[in-house]
Amino acid sequence: MDAAELRATQAPLKERYRSDPETAMIKLTARGSIENEGIACKLETGRALAVAGLHPATGGSGLQLCSGDMLLEALVACAGVTLKSVATAVEVPLKSGHVIAEGDLDFRGTLGVDKEAPVGFAEIRLKFEVDTDAPQDKLDLLLKLTERYCVVYQTIKNGPKVSVSMQRV
Repeated sequence: MDAAELRATQAPLKERYRSDPETAMIKLTARGSIENEGIACKLETGRALAVAGLHPATGGSGLQLCSGDMLLEALVACAGVTLKSVATAVEVPLKSGHVIAEGDLDFRGTLGVDKEAPVGFAEIRLKFEVDTDAPQDKLDLLLKLTERYCVVYQTIKNGPKVSVSMQRV
């Protein structure tokens, strides 16, 4: 897909969202089942089933997906797609590249070993390694726009309002 095809594909969507902003609001849902053996949750990913379990640092076997890894993988996936889309739109030719997300966790927090230790990532780093002949000003623009339009990055960075509930079924 080139820049013209991307613009042509997105133009009617952008126009619809401008004229009827409510059509741009879409609810994404993730769903999982805890009706399986062991300490695990079976996720419906839309494409296949994935089973998440405890990280080995919290007693897991390492055979199941770790939700922390999945968060970083979602960030990498979104950032990679956004990077490619922006590169196409602003015509920055990418020969190849990698997207790397790293996060630091202190498992004392999640295991309740130290009440002062945070639960969750203390820091997340996102890095792009690209092979391109584009000038630095184009790479700066590419990074700026990728950061601006990456849904997962912006969600993590800005911390949306989150609620939790429980009900009997």
